[in-house]
Amino acid sequence: MIGNSVKKGLLVGLKTTWTLGKVIFPVTLIVSVLQYTPVLQWIIDFIAPFMNMIGLPGEAAIPLVLGNFLNLYAGIAGILTLDLSVKEVFIIAIMLSFSHNLFIESGVAAKVGVKLWTILTVRIGLALLAAVIINLVWQGGSELAKYGFVSPETAEINGVWAILLNGLERAASGVLQLAFIVIPLMIIMQIMKDLNWLNAMSKVLAPFTKVLGMKPNTSMTMVAGLTIGLAYGAGVMIQAAKEDNVSKKDMTLAFIFLVACHAVVEDTLIFIPLGIPVWPLLVIRLTTAILLTMIIGFIWNRSEFTQRKEAYEQ
Repeated sequence: MIGNSVKKGLLVGLKTTWTLGKVIFPVTLIVSVLQYTPVLQWIIDFIAPFMNMIGLPGEAAIPLVLGNFLNLYAGIAGILTLDLSVKEVFIIAIMLSFSHNLFIESGVAAKVGVKLWTILTVRIGLALLAAVIINLVWQGGSELAKYGFVSPETAEINGVWAILLNGLERAASGVLQLAFIVIPLMIIMQIMKDLNWLNAMSKVLAPFTKVLGMKPNTSMTMVAGLTIGLAYGAGVMIQAAKEDNVSKKDMTLAFIFLVACHAVVEDTLIFIPLGIPVWPLLVIRLTTAILLTMIIGFIWNRSEFTQRKEAYEQ
């Protein structure tokens, strides 16, 4: 039985890696190459004048653009090049927590049938709203942030072919990292499924998903997203959507929750070296995710109930 589970999980893992790799490889390649062109600087220059509206200096556009075009690590590397106050670093951190790696993670959402505009609206909207509120409410944090480590210098790359080769290497590395995580994960998930452990886990999480307005079969999507994130947890999400018949509504609600709060351990601990309080960061993300999903789920379910009632009366 275990042998069949491993074989089936391996095949699913390879298929999922291929599906996600078709998104990750070209996006990583394009953005890596754009780093050596004026394009990113044009975007930064365009955004910089709006930074004062959310309590940030113009140069704060650098980590925000890097984080959203690439990932949290690139955004943090951008923060480390700037002299910012604790409050400014915290605002950038909360914005990047809600909105980062937009191209790849939004591509993952599209793969499971969630509308792209929904995800982008929620992520960017939460980032901007959180920044405005924190800037207005928090009166402290004016002291200069003390970073726990120094950003490593990256080697200068010159020449079109060198830049292209670097982009290809980073894109291939991204797909390989994905494979090393997704394939073993899919094998483990298949074994757990065949042993009926997933059913037991779904029953434990059922009350929580119900409160959020979702059915119990979304529990594995939630677990994967909360623990390993949207990109690497996408394999489980895609498989769950197919095998567990997760409805488009439930998958959308799950992603609304997860775009606000995913990879809770990694995406929280990563900010510790920046010298900011990380517990408030986690609490804000988790509270926002719960309240936002509950509200949207309630409105959505209420609307469906009203439509069914009207159809029945007719």
